Amino acid sequence: MPPERPRKRREKKLENLLVHGLEEELPHLLGKSPDGSFDLEALEEGCRETALKVAARILSETLNRDLSDQKDTLRPCSCGGEAVLNGHVSKTVHSILGPPRLSRAYYHCVACQAGFCPRDRKTGIEHVSCTPATLRKIGLVAATVSFEESAELLLSLAGLRISPKQVERTAEELGTEMIADEQAVSAPEPADLSRQEVVYMGWDGTGVPMRPEEVAGRPGKQEDGSSKTREAKLCLTWTASHTDERGVPVRDKGSVRYVGGLLSASAPDTRRTPSDFAQLVLRESRRTGFDQARTQVVPGDGAAWIWNTASEHFPNAIQIVDLFHAKEHLSTVAKAIFDPKTPAYDFWVEARHKELDDGQIDALSVYEKRFPEAKHGIGYLETDRKRMDYPAFRAQDYCVSSGVVEAGGKRIVGARLKRGGMHWSEFGANAIIALRNCKLSGRFEAFFERRSQRRSSAA
Repeated sequence: MPPERPRKRREKKLENLLVHGLEEELPHLLGKSPDGSFDLEALEEGCRETALKVAARILSETLNRDLSDQKDTLRPCSCGGEAVLNGHVSKTVHSILGPPRLSRAYYHCVACQAGFCPRDRKTGIEHVSCTPATLRKIGLVAATVSFEESAELLLSLAGLRISPKQVERTAEELGTEMIADEQAVSAPEPADLSRQEVVYMGWDGTGVPMRPEEVAGRPGKQEDGSSKTREAKLCLTWTASHTDERGVPVRDKGSVRYVGGLLSASAPDTRRTPSDFAQLVLRESRRTGFDQARTQVVPGDGAAWIWNTASEHFPNAIQIVDLFHAKEHLSTVAKAIFDPKTPAYDFWVEARHKELDDGQIDALSVYEKRFPEAKHGIGYLETDRKRMDYPAFRAQDYCVSSGVVEAGGKRIVGARLKRGGMHWSEFGANAIIALRNCKLSGRFEAFFERRSQRRSSAA
């Protein structure tokens, strides 16, 4: 018999059960209007609610009839001892079908005084109060909107009655899992970017508003020298294999990958391993194929830590100072020489920007001697000379802008963690950043597939 037939028979049987349940319960839930017609919206909602109740009952009864989790009197405990079967315990979970109450065999370890239910690990509800399907939905909405809005959407669109606080806890637990998963998986992805001729990787930092206790004693930019934020560092990898009508390279749709968190890019000289952020960058370079790319390009805004990271870990990468930042820097220099309200300021800025576009670094360096007040501002040109050869970069169709990186900070952190009134703990910020990184990188399904495989192997 073909394998599809038993499955189709089971599906047909379940469909019949649902229809029977609807026929039984709907007449009690819905009344007809005076003209004998039904309110379509009420009919839809009633059918949906009743179908979910019937399906939830089938789910709980099916799981509760299965006694395979109590077949052994003893089971190994994670502490190394043996846990003894000690009856059953019930647990109500949030399911996309409703809140079924599940009965599971409970094992207790005398050695460590801990207990566990094997079925929880097998079904994916260990340490959480929701099913895997519900967890996925919570992750999707909490990665996008606030916890309060997430609770509203879950109720309105999925019929899931989950409090904002529970959404927060669940989303943070899921994000923490994603952090551990990112640290454990560095093998190349099936759709790595190394097949492209040129692969870009960029890094940037952006502030995250923190709870007062999280920044106590940290120096910052407030008037009193204190800080209200901590910096999240992000790593983005992407490709730009075609240009627009102006000849400017355009990011390939769907190619951007994001990782990052509240991580340090520096490490003490006595430390033998790279900084936490550098380790994350190296893992990401292997996953995305950046380390195997024929041409590696690192655009940056000029921050020293960016060039240090690139030079240390990707010595063959082409480093490019973002053209917009370079021009912005020259405009700042102009303010030290001229009154910004005068024509002389505009003329000088326009001329210097053109020289920068044309790669005339020597012409710019002349002004360091002519205007002592501009010495500090123009002095960086000599250091970054090789990173500012824009005519050569354009001839190779390289991006001379780090706009993708700048936009990444706004997309990952700004759009979700910098909304009005938000203040984060380090744990919560890292978890939600990981959640957004995973979702917006197109890695959500792969993560849940690995999660399911780990659950099956551990059961």
